[in-house]
Amino acid sequence: MKTMLAQFILALNLLQAITSRAWFLSGQAQPQVPCLFIFGDSLVDNGNNNNILTLARANYRPYGIDFTEGSSGRFTNGLTTVDVLAQLLGFRSFIPPYAAAQRSDISKGLNFASGAAGIRDETGNNLGDHYPLAQQVNHFRDTATMMTRMFRGNTTRATEYLGKCIYYMGLGSNDYLNNYFMPTMYSTSREYSPSTYSALLLQDYSRQLSEMYDLGARKMVIVGVGQIGCIPYELARNNNNRSNKKDPCNEEINKAVSIFNTGLLRMVNRFNAQLPNAKFIYLNTFESSKDVASNATAYGFNVVDKGCCGVGRNNGQITCLPFQTPCEDRSRYLFWDAFHPTEVANVIYARKAYDSSSTSEVYPMNIRRLAMA
Repeated sequence: MKTMLAQFILALNLLQAITSRAWFLSGQAQPQVPCLFIFGDSLVDNGNNNNILTLARANYRPYGIDFTEGSSGRFTNGLTTVDVLAQLLGFRSFIPPYAAAQRSDISKGLNFASGAAGIRDETGNNLGDHYPLAQQVNHFRDTATMMTRMFRGNTTRATEYLGKCIYYMGLGSNDYLNNYFMPTMYSTSREYSPSTYSALLLQDYSRQLSEMYDLGARKMVIVGVGQIGCIPYELARNNNNRSNKKDPCNEEINKAVSIFNTGLLRMVNRFNAQLPNAKFIYLNTFESSKDVASNATAYGFNVVDKGCCGVGRNNGQITCLPFQTPCEDRSRYLFWDAFHPTEVANVIYARKAYDSSSTSEVYPMNIRRLAMA
């Protein structure tokens, strides 16, 4: 308990440092890696969906209410996990979204993440336009080509540079929430068992990661899917059955996700064994989110079953609406809305990913060690 409390105090200290503009001027003279590339969904999207036709967008208040630059398109009240990781890695500014990046931004990395995105192309179509994993990888391919031009056509030098960067890969949640467990919109749950569906996801994921490796990526952070059966959205859906259940979470979803996560870990081990100079690590987000929820008080949370901003049961039936008034003390809430963590939670998750010594949370090494590898 004391250890967890100490972690929480460290997280709060970090939060105070990075939520002011002074954090841009703090840190090291040089980042620990030359660039950081981010692939994922709304958990790490920082504006790529702002100008496309989609319901999966967050460029309006109260999203960004605690962010220094306002409603940037981040699906939380302040910083995302990758914002914090960038600071921990020594970057002096945020990694820009691909959709708004300048040519001069490429050398330090780009954020390709898109709200509603999944590993499968059709995932998230119920919410409108977005950039699925395949398209995010295509964007990275274009970026790698531009990087080669920056090195005057020297492919070897460009590949060596890209090989020193870190690649954050956080996808899979929507392939369950906005695909497999949405039977009125998608047929996948009728066509495939959870094990078969997981195998198909991993097959697609593995192919895209192999393409990134061929383009020069070597240091990859593969993020597992968290306890999405326990987010406010699922708790609200299960609310009618709570009196008959000790566990309010949707364990059918959690079990399906666990199958996928087990496959992710095997995939990481396979890539490390088979690909020369590959350094893949696995973030066990399921374990980290379970730890934080189970020991909420020690981490400073007293509300773990509802969003700070939202509509209906658990503030989870409808996500945060434009100009809605959120909860006042956001530092006490684990969830910002029906799906996404608060800034304080993101700080804790980032700190675990960067510095945890537990192989049950990050395997086979943490991001700090990956940066030095």
